[in-house]
Amino acid sequence: MNIFPDPTATFQNQTPDIGKLGEQLVAEWLQAQGWVILHHRWRCRWGEIDLITCSEVGARADYTTPSETNRPLNSLNSSLLAFVEVKTRKPGNWDEGGRLAITPSKQAKLRQTAELFLAARSDLADFPCRFDVALVSCQRLSQPSSHAATDEAVQVPPLELGQPIVAAGYQLILKDYIQSAFS
Repeated sequence: MNIFPDPTATFQNQTPDIGKLGEQLVAEWLQAQGWVILHHRWRCRWGEIDLITCSEVGARADYTTPSETNRPLNSLNSSLLAFVEVKTRKPGNWDEGGRLAITPSKQAKLRQTAELFLAARSDLADFPCRFDVALVSCQRLSQPSSHAATDEAVQVPPLELGQPIVAAGYQLILKDYIQSAFS
């Protein structure tokens, strides 16, 4: 499954949302690591969580078959929820690639938003939870790729930490993934 935008699409005066590109890169990387993406950009009146994911600890989860997709999440014994904040930054940014943007007030806002998510999803309320931070570097390419743009051109499985990926005229690199970045 490719969640990157179609590189062959042409929209006048439309610049890709680099934050969304970074989130999509992290989502694909997490899926390759065995995580299930429950929500992308979950919003409530208090805030937004970039990615909400679930994993079976010690097992690679691949819920692509219809029977697995329909399985209730509370049947995933030893599951873990991760609320993932993705920071996508261009070179030369002021906040150490996004690390300094996770301030105590931002952490409190994410915790409050996660609590509201769990209140809305009582079937997940008993799962152990953690807050992860993904740091993505993003640089606009000076010239578009010379080879034909196809879905295969932007899909580069398996994704690895530090591996450059080209999508929508940008080079993206998942620089760091910090598990349990804060409590």
